[in-house]
Amino acid sequence: MATIGKNTSIAADLLSKGELVAIPTETVYGLAANALDTTAVAAIFEAKNRPQFDPLILHTYSSEKAMEYVKEFPFELKKLAEAFWPGPLTLLLERQDKVPDLVTSGLSRVAVRVPNHALTLELLKLLDFPLAAPSANPFGYVSPTTTEHVNKQLGDKVSYILDGGHCEVGIESTIIGMEEGKVCVYRLGGLALEEIEKICGKVELKINSSSNPATPGQLKSHYAPMKKVVIGNIENDLARYVNAAVIFFGNKNINAKNQFNLSATKNLKEAAANLFMALRQMDESNAEVILCELLPEEGLGRAINDRLKRAAVK
Repeated sequence: MATIGKNTSIAADLLSKGELVAIPTETVYGLAANALDTTAVAAIFEAKNRPQFDPLILHTYSSEKAMEYVKEFPFELKKLAEAFWPGPLTLLLERQDKVPDLVTSGLSRVAVRVPNHALTLELLKLLDFPLAAPSANPFGYVSPTTTEHVNKQLGDKVSYILDGGHCEVGIESTIIGMEEGKVCVYRLGGLALEEIEKICGKVELKINSSSNPATPGQLKSHYAPMKKVVIGNIENDLARYVNAAVIFFGNKNINAKNQFNLSATKNLKEAAANLFMALRQMDESNAEVILCELLPEEGLGRAINDRLKRAAVK
């Protein structure tokens, strides 16, 4: 198992030596390595068993620092960065040649973000390189929101886990770029569409489910527990399954031994923060299947539904 601690100097030293460190963010824990060191980046793919056609996100501590790795920063995207960085926003920008092909899967754009976590921002300021950091979990499985989640699944593959507590947002960042002068959302995440459109106006949704993704988080089957996930009407589905775990939302009386209420008060932020915890706990139960329903298609409900739908694909 990995060493867990809050010492950013230890984490920085290990990363400088090309080793892997799990880092906290407001969204989920990331599996970090020196983004400019291809050997270190390759170790991320190996540790996660992640296919190399799935691009990574580059993490840094400011818009100004991000400019060292991209060719241009379109006005509309810069406005979003000014409004939401640090925060759960990833921008897709034309990369400079210094960013390795392995980080972008050979694509011309690199995904960049500034995470909103004091400990990781402190770490990033100690480094003279950005960090490539997908979620710190085996590829395709539920993303980690605590150090325990990371240590349980990747503890023998990382040198250090930087302990930043429980992730407040709980689902990955929203990914945004531009095509033909239009702002496009490629992945729904911890920043709601309503908040984005207050800054840049109407956006175009390009939420693909692909076996050849153009950005992180677009694979059809992703964020999935080992058990089968069934989306439908929980009350009806409970009659079909003898031993089912249930994930639900709101004030409901659910007759199931294993159950997790994402938010009794129907708070979408609370539900997002609890989603991956719920999937993990129900996956570790003795149930044979996990039943759930889609949430209201508004605010963070859209991103939660996106994760549930990908989790249900086998």
